[in-house]
Amino acid sequence: MPVKGWIEVDHRFCKGCELCIEECPQNVLALDMEVFTPKGFHPVHLIADGCTGCAICAVVCPEAAITVFRQTPVRVKA
Repeated sequence: MPVKGWIEVDHRFCKGCELCIEECPQNVLALDMEVFTPKGFHPVHLIADGCTGCAICAVVCPEAAITVFRQTPVRVKA
């Protein structure tokens, strides 16, 4: 079973630089063109399932605006 992940973006810090979008190996990030941050930028958001929680987006974010979460896989004992 593939690992599932998701992100939370702090709109106070995201400046829509798109570095996270460019580096996402799953191609599941995009700018949310319907939302503005308090500073007037379009923030990044998940656009599809497929995030694995690899955290590359958080590492490349110059503003540390992204927090990555990863679902813990359930282990079944035999």
